[in-house]
Parts: sequence; structure tokens; C-alpha cells
Amino acid sequence: MIIAFVIWSAVALCLAGIGVWSWKSKEPAGFFAGVQAPKVRDVRAYNRAVGLLWLVYALLIFALGLPLLSLKQNDARFAFAVLGAVFLSIGLMIGYHFIWKKYRQE
Repeated sequence: MIIAFVIWSAVALCLAGIGVWSWKSKEPAGFFAGVQAPKVRDVRAYNRAVGLLWLVYALLIFALGLPLLSLKQNDARFAFAVLGAVFLSIGLMIGYHFIWKKYRQE
């Protein structure tokens, strides 16, 4: 399952890239695809919070993929990594909701 781990790690690296891009962005970073970035009070703090959220998400996704190195082909325990990614994704959206509520311009 080394190939699966390499692919899983590449995805985590792409997510980390989104985090770095969000962190360094001068304009408010968009979170959802196809949706305008929100109007925020403090763009720099908002972007850093969103960037940190993406970086933590990428790190946790990478950590979920580490057991793939020891699994055999068609092992049922692969489902734990997939389900973990689903729950992490839900947590990502909840975390963004709190960031959005904190920095939105009213």
C-alpha cells in the first residue's frame, strides 16, 4: 500500500499548499469553491486563521495515512483512514464556521 500512501501524502501536501497560500494572501482567502470570499474586518488575521486551519487539516490527513504503510492490499482497516478523513472534513467546515463568525464584517 505504499502507492496509496504516496497518493494520500500528495493530497495532504496539496492541502498544505492551500494553507500556505491562504496564510500569505493579501485579499480575504476564499474557503468554499465557487463562492466569493467574505468581507472581513481584519484580512490578515482572518487569512492566518484560515491558513492555520488548512495546515492543521493537512497534518491530520497525513497522520491518518501513516497506517497505510503497514497495511496489506485490500485490508479492511483502510476504512478507518477513509472514515477519519470524512470526520476531519466535517470538523474543517465547523472550524471555518467559527473563524467566519469571528472575523465577518457586520
